[in-house]
Amino acid sequence: MDLTIQVPSGHDRVGVFGQADRNLKMIREALGVKVVAREGEVHLSGDRGAVTVARNVMERLRVGHGMSRQQVLELIAEESGREAAGRQLLAPARTPGPGVPSWGGPVDVFVGGRRIESRSPNQEAYLEAIRTNDLVFAIGPAGTGKTYLAVAAAVHMLKADLVRRIVLVRPAVEAGEKLGFLPGDLVEKVNPYLRPLLDSLHDMIDYGTLRRFMGSDVIEIAPLAFMRGRTLNNAAIILDEAQNSTAGQMKMFLTRMGNGSKMIVTGDVTQIDLEDPTQSGLVDAARRLRRVSGVSFVTLDRADVVRHPLVQRIVEAYGEDRGADHGS
Repeated sequence: MDLTIQVPSGHDRVGVFGQADRNLKMIREALGVKVVAREGEVHLSGDRGAVTVARNVMERLRVGHGMSRQQVLELIAEESGREAAGRQLLAPARTPGPGVPSWGGPVDVFVGGRRIESRSPNQEAYLEAIRTNDLVFAIGPAGTGKTYLAVAAAVHMLKADLVRRIVLVRPAVEAGEKLGFLPGDLVEKVNPYLRPLLDSLHDMIDYGTLRRFMGSDVIEIAPLAFMRGRTLNNAAIILDEAQNSTAGQMKMFLTRMGNGSKMIVTGDVTQIDLEDPTQSGLVDAARRLRRVSGVSFVTLDRADVVRHPLVQRIVEAYGEDRGADHGS
């Protein structure tokens, strides 16, 4: 459905759009609609119900006189509830389907002219879990392809129009170093923590396309703390280095999943950099969610290491030192 809304000018326009178009961004992310603002108009497109909710929210923002971020979120939730209740009155109840349809065939992503594909039975099981489940946890040591295959699957889903955007998330936690000790503003501070995700994307998407996608929020890379208060619809969402999230952060992240979305959580429980490793959100989630329907856990081990051959021997050496010879 496509819809054009006339908006006021001057101070009233800011009341509808929010500072730096904050309200429009929240409507787009929460409802999964496309929002384009031009002069005195806003163009909405997407699912009929979502566009209807977006229109109602903007009409109420017009008379809301500068609502706070939390008030706008509550307004979106209220209007979404009304729209859903109205649909239930007009249609028979039905069982909801999965968030993202599974796809057939190989991952349609290439690096250096070669298709990205699994290189071990565990990696194949990992890709199959991503195809058929809305929430997948991949646990294993460095070099086993946890992050790389997750990003490849996300890019494939974006290309196949199974999702509308990719959101890549990492905790800003590293051994012996804090954000406050790094130079620059907040974006510059968190960039070193998010760089590995960007490196994977650079392998799979040409520079011009990647820059355009990031500029238009089709691809977003963000620290975990920035996820609070958001609902991510129609997205492939990856949490990398999840062993460095706390139990509270993990719960917060997992509950960001919106309609039509798929989540992939990756981590290595032998490399927890939290001050208290027992508080790892990845360990806690594995304990709580292993038997929850729709959630899949895949364990990768040293046999799945696909980096330089020396990496596998390093993983083995450190595994022996810790008294754990499976790396998970």
